Amino acid sequence: MSLADKDRIFTNLYGFQSWGLKAAMKRGDWDKTKALMQLGQDPIIDKVKASGLRGRGGAGFPTGMKWSFMPKEPRPDRPNFLVINADESEPGSCKDREIIRHDPHKLIEGALIAGFAMRARAAYIYIRGEYIREAETLQAAVYEAYEAGLIGKNACKSGYDFDVVVHRGAGAYICGEETAMLESLEGKKGQPRLKPPFPAGAGLYGCPTTVNNVESIAVVPTILRRSPEWFASFGAEGNRGTKLFQISGHVDKPCVVEEEMSIPFRELIEKHCGGIRGGWDNLLAVIPGGSSVPLVPAAEIIDCPMDFDGLKKVGSGLGTAAIIVMDKSTDIVRAISRISYFYKHESCGQCTPCREGTGWMWRVMERLRTGDADVSEIDTLHQVTKQVEGHTICALGDAAAWPIQGLIRHFRPELERRIAERNGGGDAPMMEAAE
Repeated sequence: MSLADKDRIFTNLYGFQSWGLKAAMKRGDWDKTKALMQLGQDPIIDKVKASGLRGRGGAGFPTGMKWSFMPKEPRPDRPNFLVINADESEPGSCKDREIIRHDPHKLIEGALIAGFAMRARAAYIYIRGEYIREAETLQAAVYEAYEAGLIGKNACKSGYDFDVVVHRGAGAYICGEETAMLESLEGKKGQPRLKPPFPAGAGLYGCPTTVNNVESIAVVPTILRRSPEWFASFGAEGNRGTKLFQISGHVDKPCVVEEEMSIPFRELIEKHCGGIRGGWDNLLAVIPGGSSVPLVPAAEIIDCPMDFDGLKKVGSGLGTAAIIVMDKSTDIVRAISRISYFYKHESCGQCTPCREGTGWMWRVMERLRTGDADVSEIDTLHQVTKQVEGHTICALGDAAAWPIQGLIRHFRPELERRIAERNGGGDAPMMEAAE
């Protein structure tokens, strides 16, 4: 089930070699890029569709289909743009960071090919403000590509002009949302836009725009070189390809690793992380896709395939594949309360349910953490999460609601135990996931 070394796309993930252009070319980047472009714009999109690649930024939308929404004949006064989301601010996520600092030329070549396929005039890479050294490496790699004639005028001698611009954010989580990112790129406050219009119709500067994640773009040249069928040979139906997993928390060896989609959770942890700290019996719960997805208790996650559909079946999601492992030493209520504080802090304040609801939910979570609440407030909190979820312009409201919903669904007895203990109920049994 697990991925062989010969099938890895990111061969310098750990930075054992230089990130520079010469080393990247030795690893196979920029190899006959002009010939890949000569396949033609629509055939490239068709090959990406055939590969089964789904967006690696969290939503999992089919990448080739997204590209096909762009105008085939852009107007001279309204050029097409590609925007690459490198604003990796989801707690637990750190995969794009490794691509940018160790394999930036994969991203730049992918930007050229994806931009060419979508008839884009330029790519804007919006990188997280806290990624200081990563942004410096990426900018240096872009300069190398310009000097070598790989991008810019007559990119790779293909006759196609294509620019790449690196734009540094200022540390706002909300700018990872695609339309807030476009607002920020335009120099405005980072607040999500109402859709429609969607970015493919009116995006950056009112022009047709596609926003893609770093990993989604960086794998494209390899897919075209090795064939869509090769990429589609990994993973289950509807969950194709290889994927970067970021595993943190209570494992013996936290890491970022490229693996086959649909690998079972147990195999992923045993093979790459040396197992759970204190053994498998010590596992309490896992947040499988970054802090915005609901947690999954140990019994349900152990044999779960790590892909979009497998995690959906257990009431969670793959997200960015940022796996946060929590053993039985974790104060699970405190952990979820801390996450709810993050979303309260990062709300842009544009929508009333999110602006008011995130603060309210966090304050109730803090009282549940100490047991200073009434049992009826658990149901009230759940009702409020449902009033926030799905009622905001962007998905931050959902991201704030889902971790709390997961806690109530799986660990309600622990919430009730704390309240009983605070109210003089004596020593109730310690925390276990609800069956």
